[in-house]
Amino acid sequence: MPRNDADPVLWEEMVVVGRVARAHGNKGAVIVNVETDFPERRFRVGNVLCLDDRGQLRSLRIVAARFHQGRPVLMFDGVETMGQAEALAGAEFRVPETELAPLPPGTFYRHELTGCIVEGVDGEVIGTVSGVEGAAGAYRLSVQRLGESDDQPADIEVPLAEPICVRVDPEQRVIVVDPPKGLLELNRRR
Repeated sequence: MPRNDADPVLWEEMVVVGRVARAHGNKGAVIVNVETDFPERRFRVGNVLCLDDRGQLRSLRIVAARFHQGRPVLMFDGVETMGQAEALAGAEFRVPETELAPLPPGTFYRHELTGCIVEGVDGEVIGTVSGVEGAAGAYRLSVQRLGESDDQPADIEVPLAEPICVRVDPEQRVIVVDPPKGLLELNRRR
């Protein structure tokens, strides 16, 4: 059922854009580890970030922002002391998916690929995408093998590259791969 714009956005349906690394200084600032490809757009004054505060959705409006060594240093309305900032350490910042910028054709957000079924060109199901790792030009799908036991999980790293990922269809929740012989065995992690 499609979402009505008046419906509240649920935490589980929001997208991670960063995590608080630690407090910075004594006036309530925090340093954020970025989990978005558009940090300058996402972490600007006036934007609102959401966090889970003991099971309650809490919104924080950015009142000051600057970048230091590639990471945003942010101050929020209502967070004015070192103690308040320290309480945010480890917090995950999320935004509603509707706030994400549209991407060019053939590019995807990480959350769109997580959970997709990965199958070979022969139709054999290999596993499920548990995450996307790496940086621009060197992204890898972390694929949880089917049938692996929970106490001994083994992921496979599959390069997210056109010659290997021949069909990426997040709407159908499937990624079809045609890996070179031996790649899946070679890229197995425990």
